[in-house]
Amino acid sequence: MDGPENKSPAKEATRGHARGGWLGRVAGSFMGILASLAVIFLGGFLLFATGIPRTETPPPRPADGIVALTGGASRISDAMELLAKNQGKRLLISGVNPATRPSELIRLTPEYEKLFTCCIDLGHQALNTTGNAAEIAQWSRALKFRSLIVVTSAWHMPRALVELRREMPDTELIPYSVVTERMRDAPWWMSMHTARLLMLEYLKYLATLARVRLEA
Repeated sequence: MDGPENKSPAKEATRGHARGGWLGRVAGSFMGILASLAVIFLGGFLLFATGIPRTETPPPRPADGIVALTGGASRISDAMELLAKNQGKRLLISGVNPATRPSELIRLTPEYEKLFTCCIDLGHQALNTTGNAAEIAQWSRALKFRSLIVVTSAWHMPRALVELRREMPDTELIPYSVVTERMRDAPWWMSMHTARLLMLEYLKYLATLARVRLEA
């Protein structure tokens, strides 16, 4: 039995080496896991960023309705243009500020004034993308629509579709991605502002995926 008087420097050095080796292996494994997660995260971001379209593509076919998620003026004008081309029966602009009236939107898009009297609805309830999905689902069910053209920014489309599919799993969703001039003119990696925007949206997209799957 080793007592205090029997603890030789050689034995203490051996024990210290063993403890250090164990801690080193644990630390190495931990760092390896972190490195693997970082590679997966960055790889996912690259797939996300490079998958965002840089040109606008017309819908392959008309739908029952058209929905535009607010957040950029071009989203609304593009959605109105689709409505004018008979790509849907009605248009819902979701997430409109409660203080905004149709007359204000008409001033921005006077060429579509007649559409406001027959075929455009304004949704004032949604405050975020989750709210947009709930508002759109309620509108779509009330009109018994089975297919929708979804108009929003290209970088926002993946997250919007996750939220909408959660609310309307049986509705056909046809994405119409609005491409900003910044995304169209130069690759995203050439602009720090664009890269930061896409990284933030990627984080929101992952958080939305996780929440939806946990709630399923």
